[in-house]
Amino acid sequence: MITHPIAKINLGLNVVERRPDGYHNLETVFYPVPINDELEVNPNEGSSEYDCELTLEGIAVEGDVQKNLIVKAYQLLKQDFPQMPRVCARLKKGIPTQAGMGGGSSDGAYMLVMLQELFQLGLTKEQLCGYAARLGADCAFFIDPQPQYAEGIGEQLSPVALSLEGWYIGIVRPAIPVSTKEAYSLITPQRPARNCRDIIDLPVEEWRNLLVNDFEEGIFRLHPELGRVKQQLYDLGAVYAAMSGSGSSLFGLFRQPVELAPLFSDTFTYCTQL
Repeated sequence: MITHPIAKINLGLNVVERRPDGYHNLETVFYPVPINDELEVNPNEGSSEYDCELTLEGIAVEGDVQKNLIVKAYQLLKQDFPQMPRVCARLKKGIPTQAGMGGGSSDGAYMLVMLQELFQLGLTKEQLCGYAARLGADCAFFIDPQPQYAEGIGEQLSPVALSLEGWYIGIVRPAIPVSTKEAYSLITPQRPARNCRDIIDLPVEEWRNLLVNDFEEGIFRLHPELGRVKQQLYDLGAVYAAMSGSGSSLFGLFRQPVELAPLFSDTFTYCTQL
């Protein structure tokens, strides 16, 4: 069985308070973007030391393969469904890593859905979202990746009536890794004057001075080249541009397709119509 996990961007991201457990409460709007990984999962009829044997292709993924969210998703369901057979999984990575686009979270969530379908586990969408929230803060969004307003640590979701159909999105992921821990260390939590859920009801042309990502100020100070990329997107004609998540990818919304590769050589770039 093969599926294609999708990416996301954040339309606005406000870090509103630090929680007693050390995490932070957020307010953001998740929007799906058609950049995909390819994930194949099948029962493993061969011999392996792992219950979930994962092989990786495409864009390099750092870290221990057995700590990948795909494997963790299998292990999470295996606890409650011990009859589930061993599997082999193959991930061809197309979504850039450490980019703030949710690629790893998407892989984990799609793995849950695939296992449910492959082995007929009888789980509802709500139950799958519950498992996904245990995997990671934004994993639940990818169980049904439609535009959603997110609160809490990203797991409290509610649909929003937003369509960017017809807009072009240009994405640049500079080769500058930004760790989530580092990004949060630069933040002073505070509630915004205006909620991003309300701002997205306005025309996109009005977002530039209203819809903000709280991570940008600190990260752009630390990595000024990221701030320059955002300005370059505006110079190319973006109606709205921002960093996604805690970075380091930046995106622009355009009325027309835009050629990014010549300007951002040796960098992941992507442009498509939404």
